Amino acid sequence: MFHTGTQTLIDHWAALPEAGRIPARADFEPMRMGRLVPQLFTADRTAEGAAFRLAGGWIETLHGRSMRGVSWLDLWAPESRPLVAAAVIQTFREARPVVMVAEAARLRGALEIVIAPMRRPDGTPDRLIGLYQSVVAQERRSEAVGPLTARLSIGVGVPSRAPLTLAALDGRRIA
Repeated sequence: MFHTGTQTLIDHWAALPEAGRIPARADFEPMRMGRLVPQLFTADRTAEGAAFRLAGGWIETLHGRSMRGVSWLDLWAPESRPLVAAAVIQTFREARPVVMVAEAARLRGALEIVIAPMRRPDGTPDRLIGLYQSVVAQERRSEAVGPLTARLSIGVGVPSRAPLTLAALDGRRIA
């Protein structure tokens, strides 16, 4: 069971047109998320993972800096980066939200971080919408929490795309 904030973003994403085929970013209205807006972010998919486009004030306070253009993987401890990069790939490949559980040295409790895939206006699926949700109430921070450590990553819901399979034609692999 996820925190209600995490579940709210998952439900909102799932209700968007074409959620099973990756919805358009234009169909997602952040202000409908109400009190969760400071915990939202958008990112562009990159070869290494993702880079922030916009981040709510709570996220910027948590990391102690403006997030625009920051590589998402840079916020994670080196040993967590493969799991986080795999979660970004999974959300696009399976066209469904992925929830990660993260911890940080200067953070009470854990964070649930949900990411969900979105399409640009030209139809390219390379945007993320995400939410940081603390599982316990956090005091107002005066210093950044430091690198995040990923503990778990899980896809939410039924994958919407068929799993990849090996195909052969006349004994030659083609896909």
